[in-house]
Amino acid sequence: MALPWALAVLSLLPLLDAQDPACAPLKATPITNATLERISGKWFYIASVLRKPEYQQEARGIHAAFFYLLPNLTDDTILFREYQTVGDQCIYNASHGGIQRQNRTLSKTERNHEHFAYLWLTKDPETYILYFLPEEEQNKGVVFYARKQEVTEEQLKEFHEALKCLGLQGDEILYTDGKKDLCGPLDKQHEEERKKGERES
Repeated sequence: MALPWALAVLSLLPLLDAQDPACAPLKATPITNATLERISGKWFYIASVLRKPEYQQEARGIHAAFFYLLPNLTDDTILFREYQTVGDQCIYNASHGGIQRQNRTLSKTERNHEHFAYLWLTKDPETYILYFLPEEEQNKGVVFYARKQEVTEEQLKEFHEALKCLGLQGDEILYTDGKKDLCGPLDKQHEEERKKGERES
C-alpha cells in the first residue's frame, strides 16, 4: 500500500522557504543520523488528511495501524514492518525504502515504485509528521504518527498547526481507532520469533 507516500516529489525547498515564518518546520527537517535514530522503532498511525483520491479511499478502510521503521545508517536504507487492521482482518507487510539526505526525503518502495515524503519533526519527540505534494492543491497530504495509540491535546495541536501551514482543513481529518486493532497478537508472535532466532544464532 502506498499510503502515506507520494507518487512523486519534486524539489520543493525554494517553495518551502517562502512559507510564513510560523510554518518554518515545512522547510523539511535535515536528515541526519540523529534524526533517523529519533524516528526509528515502533509508531502508530494516528490521523491523516489525504486529498489524493486513491490514498483517501485506502485510508478510509484502515481502522488501526502501526509499523516499525528500521533505518540502516550505513547504506541509507529503511526496513518497514507494517501492521494494518482493515475490515475484520490484520494485514502484515514488509517493504524497503531509502534515505535521501540531500533532498531531505524518505522513500518507500512498493510494487516496483518508489514513493517519497518529507519529514517534519515536531517539538514533541514522541510524534512526527510526513507530508507530500504540498504544491498540488488536489493531491497534497499530511500524516501524523505517535509512539502511543492515544495522543494528548498538545500533540494534536502540532498536527493541526501542520494542516494550517499546508492549507488543509480540520474537517478533512481521518482518524484511526486503536480499540479496533486486530494486529496485536501477530506483532507479539513476530517479536517472539525474532527473539528466538537471536537466541539460536
